[in-house]
Amino acid sequence: MRIFSWNVNGIRAAKKKGFLKFIKKFNPDILCLQEIKAEESQLPEDLINILGYFSYFNSAKTKKGYSGVAIYSKIKPTSFSTSLGAEEEFDLEGRSFILYYEDFVLLNFYFPNGQMNEERLDYKLRFHEAVYNFTSKLKRKKKSIIVCGDYNIAHNEIDLKHPKANERTSGFLRIERDWLDRFQEKGFVDTFRYFYPEEIKYSWWTYMRNARQNNVGWRIDYFWVSDISKIKGAKIHNEILGSDHCPVSIEL
Repeated sequence: MRIFSWNVNGIRAAKKKGFLKFIKKFNPDILCLQEIKAEESQLPEDLINILGYFSYFNSAKTKKGYSGVAIYSKIKPTSFSTSLGAEEEFDLEGRSFILYYEDFVLLNFYFPNGQMNEERLDYKLRFHEAVYNFTSKLKRKKKSIIVCGDYNIAHNEIDLKHPKANERTSGFLRIERDWLDRFQEKGFVDTFRYFYPEEIKYSWWTYMRNARQNNVGWRIDYFWVSDISKIKGAKIHNEILGSDHCPVSIEL
């Protein structure tokens, strides 16, 4: 089984850039999307009903064209939710999707960006804490957990081109990285880093200053899992264009 995750930076824009061809080529068993920037009612039929897939959408309740996550799955989950079960504020921006399958729980998150101001950084940190608490509860229930998405954090210096210059930038703040350290201490494993401990590879590049052409990027899109023994491999698909992020994937 192959599971993909991709921040498409607008699913309708991604369609114009070959999104459906990407699905046909890679044929993922499950595809998790972030930042779809659309409500289901705004999507064309060929993005809602893709042959062979069940589709699920969670859009922002606060404003149109903002945030949003989606999942396409060949396997019908036993149940699903869009709520972290914490404060309602974490459900309003359409950042969460939790699918329960027989063998595992799949969580797809578009974590907030904290660069706008202190208020958004605080929201980001509290959102991450809600995820930590939610996954801790699942772990206590002996569930096999997969947490994918755009985390908006580069964990270590190897995960971004200019670590020193970004030490005071949200996305590489010590307080954000400490959260990932705690996640790791809880028993979750960064799948790509597990298989490639020394490889320098990024999943996001700013649109400015030819960053992608020069490979000046950040690795902020992840699959973290509670049971690495079930994972056969992990990849970052730098060759796939269509967004400022590229897809990442795991094989079970």
